[in-house]
Amino acid sequence: MKPSPSLRALLTRRALLGRSAGGLGALALASLLQPDLRASGGLRGMPHFAPRAKRVIFLFMAGGPSHVDLFDPKPQLKRREGQPIPPELLKNHQQFALIRGTPSLRGSPYAFPKCGQSGAVISELLPHLGKVADDLTIIRSMHTDTNVHDPAVNFMNCGTQLGDRPTLGAWLSYGLGSENQDLPAYIVLTSGASDGQPLLQSFWGQGFLDSRHAGVPFRNSGDPVLHLANPAGLSPADRRRELDLMQWMNRRQSDALGDPAIASRIASYELAFRMQASVPALADLQDEPEHILKLYGADPAKPSFARNCLLARRLVERGVRFVQLYDRGWDSHTDIDREHRRQCLASDQPAAALLTDLKQRGLLEDTLVIWGGEFGRTPVAQVAGTTWGRDHHPHAFSMWLAGGGLKPGLTYGSTDEFGYNAAESPVHVHDLHATILHQLGLDHRQLTFRTQGRDFRLTDVSGTVVRDILAG
Repeated sequence: MKPSPSLRALLTRRALLGRSAGGLGALALASLLQPDLRASGGLRGMPHFAPRAKRVIFLFMAGGPSHVDLFDPKPQLKRREGQPIPPELLKNHQQFALIRGTPSLRGSPYAFPKCGQSGAVISELLPHLGKVADDLTIIRSMHTDTNVHDPAVNFMNCGTQLGDRPTLGAWLSYGLGSENQDLPAYIVLTSGASDGQPLLQSFWGQGFLDSRHAGVPFRNSGDPVLHLANPAGLSPADRRRELDLMQWMNRRQSDALGDPAIASRIASYELAFRMQASVPALADLQDEPEHILKLYGADPAKPSFARNCLLARRLVERGVRFVQLYDRGWDSHTDIDREHRRQCLASDQPAAALLTDLKQRGLLEDTLVIWGGEFGRTPVAQVAGTTWGRDHHPHAFSMWLAGGGLKPGLTYGSTDEFGYNAAESPVHVHDLHATILHQLGLDHRQLTFRTQGRDFRLTDVSGTVVRDILAG
């Protein structure tokens, strides 16, 4: 007996694939709209082990702060200032980004007092940070793979110089989800002087992960997110009915095609609707007491790094998984004294205030705060005279971290006597990423995503957890 036409249709390969895709789309939609079915809205089985941190605030100093002027004083530079750079330092050297010829050594003009009980050495340009030195874990031996801005920012964010891979924040959103379903898991804030270095969307992109894992930039003026307010004459109830109709059409399309992107779009619309209620109250700093505004040095009405630091505290307080603050203006090729003084004046007090505020609210112990740029700056002068500056430097630079289960009051690693190469206990960017993920309960070797025939991860095929900086 031959099968009926309708049964034959059910058995065709095309029908099988279509119905399979529809099933996958339905599963994706269910998981997106009912995040309580998954662990914290993330992947099943995540975290891999008990985390020491639940969330991250990354204070990204875009352009590259000078380690030898802020955290890594080198007396030898002062003693030999004006002399040509020793040839042995250039043995494994990348070509300078902009310097040509043989540059001269240049020491730092700043004092470096010992701070706190730990005796951490921090530049006079950062007096507020010096007051919280015992909360810091300073890494002096960072190094990276490139001295070009955009690839280096991508590398610090994505573990690769390519701009089409998921960022650290996207990986955390993918693995752990958000603790607040009314806000994105990953939010980006920007500040600082526009010095010609662009902020690319890839710096907070999701790469090959689902689009809901991308960072959501908040604007510095007007509504934090475009189209947050309804048009005049449209009530919330009208918006809800409009959205319900659109969702009904999208669900029918999802059932027919099984495209996971449609499921993501549905979930995005729902999140956007919830954000219309949650974001305005979050961004309104008028309810912050005067002493908190004074602590940060923040004016609620003016965009600034200080305001963004205060917003970052409010965001993690509400369960946002990853907040990244980009502060532009650190690319000091010329007139570094003026430019770094300006940047430090704008960022020192707010960064220290953020640690103080998180600590007094009991949030610092499970919030990992990170400060640093894409690379450091050369211990040689790029130009002579009073407007001297420093070029890009990938071979050694400093970063600091705080909270999140790290050893406070620790200065880890060292550079050579000129601050040129990482010498003792070098820490590669992949090692930093592995350590960050570890503190959030994630094994960097197991947090993977299969695409293009292979399993990708943030740390590529390397990376070692820096256990010496972890608290017991």
